[in-house]
Amino acid sequence: MSLKDKLKARIAADGPMGVDAFMTACLHDPEHGYYATRPALGEAGDFITAPLVSQMFGELIGLWAVETWRHLGRPAPFRLVEVGPGDGTLFSDMLRAAKLAPDFLAAADLWLVETSGPLAAIQHQRLGDTAAHWAGSLAEVPGGALVILVANEVLDCLPVTQFVRRKEGWAERVVGLDQAGELAFGLGPPRPAQDMAPEGTMIEMSAAQADFTSAVAGRVLKDGGAALLIDYGGEEGGGDTLQALRRHQKVDVLDTPGEADVTVHADFRALRMAVKAVGAKAGILTQGDFLRRLGIEQRAAALSRAAPERAEVIARQLGRLIGDDQMGQLFKVAGLYRGADGPPPGFEAQR
Repeated sequence: MSLKDKLKARIAADGPMGVDAFMTACLHDPEHGYYATRPALGEAGDFITAPLVSQMFGELIGLWAVETWRHLGRPAPFRLVEVGPGDGTLFSDMLRAAKLAPDFLAAADLWLVETSGPLAAIQHQRLGDTAAHWAGSLAEVPGGALVILVANEVLDCLPVTQFVRRKEGWAERVVGLDQAGELAFGLGPPRPAQDMAPEGTMIEMSAAQADFTSAVAGRVLKDGGAALLIDYGGEEGGGDTLQALRRHQKVDVLDTPGEADVTVHADFRALRMAVKAVGAKAGILTQGDFLRRLGIEQRAAALSRAAPERAEVIARQLGRLIGDDQMGQLFKVAGLYRGADGPPPGFEAQR
């Protein structure tokens, strides 16, 4: 039985499910979920992330971690954590760049937080010669030591609940069955509301994104350190951002559950609120601005001088990472920190 048939049978028995439950099933169903069975990253896969665009991304994040550690007093030991490490490229590039600071590597207790069995296996192959530890959740990473954490494209795969403004109030968007017995979007019963939102307005809310942000901010606040949460999204809110990607093309979200990556935009306005509620601080930059502040243009120039035959490729990679019409504006970087420690490198102007 395919996941689509499994979901249809579940809905027929139990009634329509929320978008959050649908996303969770598509991504994490043990038998058919995308991340549980068939995640495909890179040019030959379904989607590509910044670390796979160019080594420059991971190298600069690694140097950011080194400078953050120095800024915080060079503690030993400390936890260097990546949540959602993909195929391990980012962590590998970070560690390679950090070889410039042997004292940093000597003090680092390395942790990768991964829920996908297939991706964890790939990470083990790539990072097998490092003294890294794996965990299934951030809660499994030991506390009691300063933490420097990176999470690239994690928020976007955490489930959301969607609501549509009807005349009578707000109604939850659900996945049910149409008259032919196929998956279809519908609306639950409206809840009375006093706001003046126009009829047809859609909003998304993600308790999972808020909970993850709160957990990261809470760890930083308790143990000290800093974190980078990098993802596509913004602070505007509103609208339907649910999408499915297969072989780098958008496909119908309901068409092939479990066979495509299902994502939403990260809500950075809710992120700010979650961080503030915990008592930590957050600075938010576009990815383009953040990478420029870290010196990506100078790094690209150095790589081009060292390998002139690759100059055009490096220029394209740079444009993809920081260009306003590519990842530079759509992607945001949130830097989480304790107010007493001051902002980490790159976020100084965000005081």
